[in-house]
Amino acid sequence: MRASDRAYSLLRSDIVEWRLASGDLLAEVEQSARLGVSRTPLREALSRLIAEGLATPHAGRGVVVSAISLEAVADLFDVRLPLECAAVRRAALRRSSGVFASLAEEFRIAGAGLGCDEDGQVDDGHEDYYALVARLDQHIDEAAANPYLLQAQKPIRTHLARVRRLARDNPARLLASAREHEQIALALSAGNADLAEASMRVHLHNSLQHLLATPTGPAGTATATGTHTCTCTETPDHRKEHHG
Repeated sequence: MRASDRAYSLLRSDIVEWRLASGDLLAEVEQSARLGVSRTPLREALSRLIAEGLATPHAGRGVVVSAISLEAVADLFDVRLPLECAAVRRAALRRSSGVFASLAEEFRIAGAGLGCDEDGQVDDGHEDYYALVARLDQHIDEAAANPYLLQAQKPIRTHLARVRRLARDNPARLLASAREHEQIALALSAGNADLAEASMRVHLHNSLQHLLATPTGPAGTATATGTHTCTCTETPDHRKEHHG
């Protein structure tokens, strides 16, 4: 992997997972040392992040992690809704019933197993659930079999991957999301395009309402609970992107 690709991948993971928060400075000297790359490939990585909207130039400071506003979240869902609905309709009509029936059962089991610790927070070890949602996304994409639709979704999913982190620590929303994904998978298994679209609309509506109710920081900037600026030197882990 090229140095610039590696730097981009690690910085993108930090931003999406909120190890780097909105407004954090991506100083060239510090980030070059932390990631183990020279400043030239780091600048290439920063340029890619700016092009994706994950970072932004800031007068007098260099490059900073971009903010997420509640208005921007609503705008993302305005674009996301028709694309996701088109994808599930196509997937349902192509009748890949076996795989979606299996996924529905996995969501039923996963939903029953989602729990909280003594402080009321989501237990550790839920990466299997997030991976399950990623598999549903993947099978919907494969069943829809429309490369133009997939290409249109990519930039939106980049930002949604970051936004969804805001909902991950809410046990009630996580459980409701599991049930909603089960219904989507059941509708796809039955080949019912209308029901699949309706189930997706319900899921996206509930996800948006939860995100809009997320506590905000200054100037309406959404904040992620329990996150912090990344000052560590270890390599970040890479987690799956998933529906909220």
